[in-house]
Amino acid sequence: MKNWNFLSWIYLIFAIAGLIFPWYFNLQFIMNSEEALTPLKFIQGGMVNPISSSITVDLFIGATPVVIWMMIEGRKLKMKHLWFYFLSTFLIAFAFACPFFLFMRELKLQKINSDGNHQK
Repeated sequence: MKNWNFLSWIYLIFAIAGLIFPWYFNLQFIMNSEEALTPLKFIQGGMVNPISSSITVDLFIGATPVVIWMMIEGRKLKMKHLWFYFLSTFLIAFAFACPFFLFMRELKLQKINSDGNHQK
């Protein structure tokens, strides 16, 4: 923790917020609905009016290339547990998965830079 830079902390704070806030609303639905929260129900709920449809479509279109980049970037940097970032995008929230990936990427880059500086 002592070597975390400012950007690492920002990514971590957003990851925590991305875990808490979307799931607050998911749990509200689960507790107040007689229906199960299925992937189809989740998508249908995001398409109930033009504004929610705009946000839903925007998220799907924006998140898709970011998830692809996360997998490519993760492989390039030899990051571990790439499956977690992919699955957490769908099972937890993209708002968690993306900043958490960026947090872990930042730590990996710091380690790479630190190892490079020690070799000189």
